[in-house]
Amino acid sequence: MTSREQLFALYKKSSGVVIDSRKVEFNSIFFALKGEHTNGNEYAVSAINKGALCVVTDNAEYAVNDSYLLVSNVLIALQDLARDYRDTLSIPVIGLTGSNGKTTSKELLHAVLSKKYKCFATYGNLNNHLGVPISILSIPKDAEIAVIEMGANHQKEIEFLCTIAKPTHGLITNIGKAHLEGFGGIEGVKIGKSELHTYLRMHQGIIFMNSVNTMLSDTIADYPNVIYFGNKPTDTIKGIEINDSPFATVIIDDIKITSQLIGGFNAHNILAAVCIGKYFNVHIQEIKSAIESYQPDNNRSQWKQLGTNFLYLDAYNANPSSMQSAILHFLKMQVQPKILIMGDMLELGEYSAEEHNQILELAIQSGFQTIVAVGAEFKKIKKEGVLYFDNADVAKSWFEKQNFQSTYFLIKGSRGIRLEKIIA
Repeated sequence: MTSREQLFALYKKSSGVVIDSRKVEFNSIFFALKGEHTNGNEYAVSAINKGALCVVTDNAEYAVNDSYLLVSNVLIALQDLARDYRDTLSIPVIGLTGSNGKTTSKELLHAVLSKKYKCFATYGNLNNHLGVPISILSIPKDAEIAVIEMGANHQKEIEFLCTIAKPTHGLITNIGKAHLEGFGGIEGVKIGKSELHTYLRMHQGIIFMNSVNTMLSDTIADYPNVIYFGNKPTDTIKGIEINDSPFATVIIDDIKITSQLIGGFNAHNILAAVCIGKYFNVHIQEIKSAIESYQPDNNRSQWKQLGTNFLYLDAYNANPSSMQSAILHFLKMQVQPKILIMGDMLELGEYSAEEHNQILELAIQSGFQTIVAVGAEFKKIKKEGVLYFDNADVAKSWFEKQNFQSTYFLIKGSRGIRLEKIIA
């Protein structure tokens, strides 16, 4: 059986770790994890043939020679290895979580901090019990600062991820109606996300706090190491949201910052990036340049043109809080005609019917020219004046038959609905 110390010694000689045999590089360590549909052990020989330094397995049948390291549990071995490597890093590590805006905030922070430092940030959305260890182990030895995104859909998950990432600083973007099924309601979301604050308080870390997040006030009560940002006079970083364009815009210290992000709610993500950037002594003009140059991708808060039509595409994720914010921002836009295309909001459990009904009511009251609802959850709630489609493929067929001209669309739904297919 390979010890934790032996594995760490080998890691220091390796080129890194992989859990996908297709990404094996020379001298890398392949962790043969077992998933719902795959067994990493079946790709062990392929990994060795591609030049892997070794394969970590918890199946003795596969440990046929010295190229295989036998451990009691591959996943735990990966997580412990990340903890051991994290202990060698003496850099600021910013832990980032929240119901909405995690990835956007992470990308903005990376852009801002990279103006002054060699900054590492979580790739994509590698933010769970697998992704966080991989992210930590991917931090270059010469990195000067790191931003680690942490996701959760149950309580105690952020607490666990903090034992791996060991953040020195932290930001909770917001508390919203996301993953209600797993968290057991909005109060459960608050408890789960605020585990980041609990960890930072225990380790005398720095908390960056949006002053509008009143739900989190009690989690930082009497704690001195809090840096506030928002629109209150007492905030360390004060900003004013401007609604003169579809793009999120703020004014800070008389400097106007206009992003390429759609949605007024993104103003809070911008303020967070400014606050943290200034805390780490990035010049405000460099912060402005970084934020204004950042282009969203992956169907997040994007503004697209399709012929003469304009699309506000935010189809990577959706929950009741983010859906409401997107609809209200779309309403403020001084353009006509407007069409709303919504996809199911997933992982709401027993709250699903109520939340989908409330969103439909908001949409109907808002007076859009056309309202489209895609998915089984919306379809359970019949409302007059709403077009219902089973999935994005059927909605796409409808969309292509229309002759839309100079029309504005909001397209938003959960990742599993894949609304971006409608315009593909």
